[in-house]
Amino acid sequence: QVQLVESGGGLVQTGGSLRLSCVASERTLSTGAMGWFRQAPGKEREFVAAINWSGGSIGYGDSVKGRFTISRDNTNNTVYLHMNSLKPDDTAVYYCARSYYPGYSVRVSGYKFWGQGTQVTVSS
Repeated sequence: QVQLVESGGGLVQTGGSLRLSCVASERTLSTGAMGWFRQAPGKEREFVAAINWSGGSIGYGDSVKGRFTISRDNTNNTVYLHMNSLKPDDTAVYYCARSYYPGYSVRVSGYKFWGQGTQVTVSS
């Protein structure tokens, strides 16, 4: 069973930055795509960013393009989400997810394992 643990969330002002981290419990992180999703109260879980197994293919949700950057360090079983120019609309619980497959998906159903989430709150 793969366990994913997110960290780095918190309270930040509009325009600020945060870096989220997700550490996997297994050494085979490098074989699967990784994704970040977020969910605000009363809303569906939304695709934020994803990266394939090697880091050579990356995708972003339209609302975060140009502001967020996803990266991975397979040596340390970690995936990151660098968030810049944060807005109040970015407020949500952010979840890390791992796929069985090497290529990434933008769908929730494309991921098998999920972390517990980390809260990001952007104040206006």
